[in-house]
Amino acid sequence: MWKPSIFADLETNKNLKVNNCSSSVSTFILLGFPYTWEIQILLFSVFFGTYISTLIGNLCIICAVRWDYRLQTPMYILLANFSFLEICYINSTVPSMLANFLSESSTISFSGCFLQFYFFFSMGTTETFFLSVMAFDRYLAICKPLHYPTIMTVQNCCRMGTGCWACGFLCFLLPIYLASQLPFCCANKIDHFLCDPGPLIKLSCEPAPGTEIICAIYNSVLIFSTFLFITSSYTLVIKAVLRVPSAEGQRKAFSTCGSHLAVVSLFYGSIMVVYVSPTAGNPAGMQKIVTLFYSMLTPLFNPLIYSLRNREMKGALRKLFSSVRFPQSHGKGF
Repeated sequence: MWKPSIFADLETNKNLKVNNCSSSVSTFILLGFPYTWEIQILLFSVFFGTYISTLIGNLCIICAVRWDYRLQTPMYILLANFSFLEICYINSTVPSMLANFLSESSTISFSGCFLQFYFFFSMGTTETFFLSVMAFDRYLAICKPLHYPTIMTVQNCCRMGTGCWACGFLCFLLPIYLASQLPFCCANKIDHFLCDPGPLIKLSCEPAPGTEIICAIYNSVLIFSTFLFITSSYTLVIKAVLRVPSAEGQRKAFSTCGSHLAVVSLFYGSIMVVYVSPTAGNPAGMQKIVTLFYSMLTPLFNPLIYSLRNREMKGALRKLFSSVRFPQSHGKGF
């Protein structure tokens, strides 16, 4: 009769130990890129340069749209909002990652980790909605040109932009809630440079296949629904463009749509690698590289793609740079 008593005591001690570990976890350690100090400094220099270039490039697009009245149309208003989103997107993770390169202990608080998790993926969700609205704008402009001025007014454009922000931040409440309800015990090292749901779920004391599957289904529905909407819109656009008799008209339409498609391909191609399949199936190294691509390089490529492939944007940027370079000459003209 003594054996059940001993086993009960052992089980009680085990539960007490788990509970003590769970209550002691107040911070997480982001392992990031565990290389030598010299390589860490090199990576810091490269990422810092990319970060600054991204901020400057997207700010230039916002300023060009704001100051050039010819660009104050729904398409460019959406583009300026998209550039502002990219600035917020990169600021949600990169500054902390850069600080961790120079810090001996790359720690983040429990609440800070989940806040970063929420804001980073909410803005990523918002980006999918913005890309969908931008595709819808191009569909209306090319396939329904007579209805475009009445449907895509500046007021409706602002409403759509506000809807993208609201839906993006509301949609990701479910995954953040599911992850926050998991018990976290002694393990607090996240094999990533940000609080990504995959490595975070792996730290749970108890297996959470249900949470992983629900998050994978949620991500798949969100990603594929917006991706199919975008591809369907551009399929109709391409069919309409091919029926245009003028070669110049086809070139201009393809040039505008090509910029959007390039951004869509870069963004969706990278996020599908990680977030469509269940998190347990993705190696940590691949997650870091792919996340680094869509969290840093895609926001950098956005201003480059739109400025290099768009004649109106190139003209507005030249005007902006000349006004900044020679402000006194513009002042004399008034």
